[in-house]
Amino acid sequence: MNQPNKKLLPSGRLGGGSRVVITGMGIWSCIGTTLDDVCDALYNGRSGIIFNQERKDAGFRSALVGNVPKADLKPFVPRNLRHFMPEEAQYAYMATRQALEQAGIDDDYLTNNEVGIIYGNDSVAEATVGAIDKFRQAQSTAACGSGAIFQSMNSNITMNLACLFKLRGINLTASGACASGSHSIGLASLLIRNGLQDCIVCGGAEENNMFGIASFDGIQAFSMREDEPEKASRPFDASRDGLVPSGGAATLVLESYEHAMKRGANIIAEVVGWGFSGNGDHISTPNIDGPARSLSACLKNAGVQTNEVGYLNAHATSTVIGDQREAQAIAQIFGNNSVPVTSTKSQTGHEMWMAGASEIIYSILMMKNDFIAGNINFERPDDITACLNIIPETIHQHFDMFLSNSFGFGGTNSSLLIKNIN
Repeated sequence: MNQPNKKLLPSGRLGGGSRVVITGMGIWSCIGTTLDDVCDALYNGRSGIIFNQERKDAGFRSALVGNVPKADLKPFVPRNLRHFMPEEAQYAYMATRQALEQAGIDDDYLTNNEVGIIYGNDSVAEATVGAIDKFRQAQSTAACGSGAIFQSMNSNITMNLACLFKLRGINLTASGACASGSHSIGLASLLIRNGLQDCIVCGGAEENNMFGIASFDGIQAFSMREDEPEKASRPFDASRDGLVPSGGAATLVLESYEHAMKRGANIIAEVVGWGFSGNGDHISTPNIDGPARSLSACLKNAGVQTNEVGYLNAHATSTVIGDQREAQAIAQIFGNNSVPVTSTKSQTGHEMWMAGASEIIYSILMMKNDFIAGNINFERPDDITACLNIIPETIHQHFDMFLSNSFGFGGTNSSLLIKNIN
């Protein structure tokens, strides 16, 4: 582990308080449903994007989507409890099982200790549509079923996971559009840093069905490169024509350093900074100032200089304006420092509410294995994205600290700074 910057307090963060560490990770995504599979996909530049005929037949303009496997909870969750869980909660359950196992947290520990949950989610479209369709068809509210209310609430993930895993601490859903997963980690780290919780399960999930993003397709936000699905998501590239939707879930276990050491946990990495901001501007068109302030606040919170950051995982979704504005914000903060930049969305598509958490996991896997996954499909920049040092193909490179950006509709921004623990 590198020696801390001399400006830092012994805790490793500006302002003191408990150090916040990551002890467990779990993933359920279109590029893999285990950490090993995901790491292999990242290293080899394997895309998870497919053409979905069902969506085209249903009337979608773009039928491109991340190929997220269905989750089978039958071996783990009784039928009467699965009844309360929509698609996104099922993904989150599978990811959380992995994360708790890696963290060495078992049922006995959860029963006898107060563990919290903060999870990012910002839609429950399929469950809501399903219940309303049943009501309208039967002309009776009883047709909705007893599980409908629990499935259709935005907090369905936290309420289900808290009950299934016996989590008795903070129980909160972070709804911050495409920054939801990142905000969940930031909020969890803030509570732990200030001694309000010792351990929090956090992350983000996104339903991967047609209903959640039909209106998104309607505003022509998606790529139309249907004949080449794996080449459709191309952040920062001059020929990008829109994003590709995806989904799944990503879970991280955060703890105070003292708590993790006391129970003998294996520490993976440390959350050293969180920055956030609001654009206070257009509801869908991003600006430069908001993302730049989020990045600046994150670095200030950690007491870290730009030359200490070895990699930046950009929010870049493969839209023309979004990628340009983020590139300008990064250039504004980093100046002449040519930090390596990629967007893992080139492989996964945009995992929406999940992305802020999954991209932390993707970046940690790179950091632990000394490589930077290439920004696949990047052939040439446009006049504005040319200001960045974009890595088009996987390179072998050691780094001990990275930044991850997540920005969302309404101008909500979140940036996280993660440091390696060897």
